Parts: sequence; C-alpha cells; structure tokens
Amino acid sequence: QEHRDLLARMEAGEAELERLRKVEGDKAAQQDRSAQLEKEVATLREKIHHLDDMLKSQQRKVRQMIEQLQNSKTVIQGKDAAIQELKERVSYLEAENLEMHDRIEHLIEQQVSRGGLSARARSKSEYVSRSVGNSGI
Repeated sequence: QEHRDLLARMEAGEAELERLRKVEGDKAAQQDRSAQLEKEVATLREKIHHLDDMLKSQQRKVRQMIEQLQNSKTVIQGKDAAIQELKERVSYLEAENLEMHDRIEHLIEQQVSRGGLSARARSKSEYVSRSVGNSGI
C-alpha cells in the first residue's frame, strides 16, 4: 500500500515537474518572442523616424517650389503689364502716324491744287524719304 502511494506520489511529482518544465519552456519562448517583438518595434520606430525626416524634407521642397512659382507669377504679371503698356503705346503711335499721313496727304492735295503737278511730285518724294528715314521710331 505504501509502495503504491509512493509510486502515485512519484508519478504526480514527475507530472508536476513535466508541467513546470513545459511552463518554463513556454516562458522562455515568450521571452524570446518578446525580445524579437522589441527589436521589431525599435526597427519600425527607426523607419518611422526616417520617413518623417523624408516627409519634412519633401514638404520643405514643395514650399520652396510654391514660393518660386509665386515669384515667377509675379515676374510674369509684371512683364505682362509692361507688354500691355507697350502695346497701348504702339497703338497710340500708330494712330498718331495715321493722323500724320492724313495731314501730309491733305497738305500734298492742297499744294497740288495750288501749285500744279510738279509740286505734287516733289512733295510725294519728300514724304517717301521722310517716312523711310523716320521708320526707326
């Protein structure tokens, strides 16, 4: 009877020992897994930090590009205004030129009606030479 009790206690002890070894093994596996996860977390934090730095750099570049674009727009608007002003000036000068042509033609007609054909020929030749000489305005 005592022998059987001791055998049962020994088997119970061995079963408990086996269970404790298994628990110990699970603990070691969990510690290994925990260490592995900590390494992964550290690696991911480094990657996130690196990506944040890259994002900030890209944002700076985009801001600089936007600023350059705005500066270019301002320059273009200034040049457009200057071009418009020059166009208006050209239109004004063309109108003045037409008015001068009309006056010259009127004067030539007056001279022709007063002085005859020779005055008309002379006036037209003067007009042609003057207009060629003044075309660089």
